[in-house]
Parts: sequence; C-alpha cells; structure tokens
Amino acid sequence: MMGVTHATSGAAAWIAITSTLPIVTSGAYPLDPLGVLAGTAVCAGAALLPDADHHSATIAHSVPVLGRIATGTVGMLSGGHRQGAHSPIGVAIVAAGAWALTLATLVTDEFGTIAIGAGIGAAALTAFGLKARDFVRTWLAAWALGLLLGAFIVLFAPEQVAWFPLAVTLGFVVHLAGDFLTTGGLPGLFWPWVPRPPETLHPVPVLNRVWMPNGYMALPILGDTGSVREALLGALLGVYCFTGFAHEGLLLLGVDLYAFW
Repeated sequence: MMGVTHATSGAAAWIAITSTLPIVTSGAYPLDPLGVLAGTAVCAGAALLPDADHHSATIAHSVPVLGRIATGTVGMLSGGHRQGAHSPIGVAIVAAGAWALTLATLVTDEFGTIAIGAGIGAAALTAFGLKARDFVRTWLAAWALGLLLGAFIVLFAPEQVAWFPLAVTLGFVVHLAGDFLTTGGLPGLFWPWVPRPPETLHPVPVLNRVWMPNGYMALPILGDTGSVREALLGALLGVYCFTGFAHEGLLLLGVDLYAFW
C-alpha cells in the first residue's frame, strides 16, 4: 500500500473510534474535538512507521542524512522490508516505545510537568502525515506545523497526552492491515518464524494467494500496491476524513449541526 493511503487510513481509523459523528463512527474511545483532531494527525503519521524499514519510505526523507540512517538501521534490525517491522513483535515494540515517551517529562515552574517525550513524538508523526498527504510542499513546513501541534498539546492541553500511545499503536496496526489486503502480504503472526505451505498446496487456486509460497499471508482484495482499487479506497477514506475533520472542527468552534436536526 502506498504511503498516502496508509496515512489516510490511519487518520480514518482514529476518527472512526474517537469521534462522536452520528451513524458513521463507533465512538469506542470518545474524545473531545481537540483530541480527535490532534490524534488524527498523530495516527496518520504513525501509520507510516512500519515502512521505516524501507530506504525510500517517507520517513527516510524527513531529515537529511539522519532519515536514511534511521530507516537503514530499522531495516537491518528487522530483517528487511515487510519483515520484523510488519509483525506483532513490531507492534509490541512500538506500543511500548509510545508509552515510554509519555514518561519522558520535564518539570517547570510556569507550565508544571511537561510531557516532552509525547510532544516530540506528536510533532514528528504529524510532520510525517502532513508530508505523506502532500498537505505541505516542503519538509521544513511539515516540521514547523508538527512542532506547533506538539508544543500546543504539551503546554496548553497536557491532558491530551493520555491518548498518544493508543494513536501510535492504532496507526501502526492499520498499516499492517492495509498491507495484508495487498498481494505483498505480511510475514504472519509468528515472525521470525515464517512457515511455508507444503508444495502440494502451491497450485491450489485462491489458497496460494492467501498463503503464499514464501510463507507470507494476504487477503489481496486491493491487488498490487498502487492499484486502482487502492486508489479508490484511499479516495473514499479521504472523503470520510474530511467529513469527520469538519464535524470535529465545527464542534471545537461551538457549532453542532446535528443540534438543528
């Protein structure tokens, strides 16, 4: 799945579980409008994290030199693209890392305890999501907006930090779900053990697309990465995100359209 679709699907997932938009959201983890809007940006960026194992991923270009070093290191430690970083182990490590970031705090006289770790994480992930969606033209602009959001959260809305680990973990998992729906598939639940199907099953239609000869698992209803089907899904999710974002933005301004119905 392309980076732009990953980012859009991460944003859509966050809106779906946290927004109170009637009918089209679950409201499983309802938040106030600020939490929905800020978390959407963070979750969209987190949905790009698994591809930090690839040298040409969005994250590789985020910071000159350092971006390439970071993705190269992740790729080396995880065994390459779509391996460890696309496994349950990767999910667990990222979830633990996101939670650990919330523990990195700084005590100040003026603002009290500042969750500086979560603020930096929110800033970086927002920058990734903005650039993946091409909402800004340069990485400088993406980082500037990301830093503004991160600073605002930790300085003026510190209670918002509570949802940070969930947004990061959700975005990461949504990325894996997206890749599972393409022909590339995922290494399965037991990585680094990737069991391969018996050769007698290789010719079996459908099954050989779900459990591939290399051991990867997939439900390739979207086809290849970048397919027309993926583009259509991305477009639908984009409309959904726009609707949810607009709804929460109006609520933040004190306007509830459904109060007039």
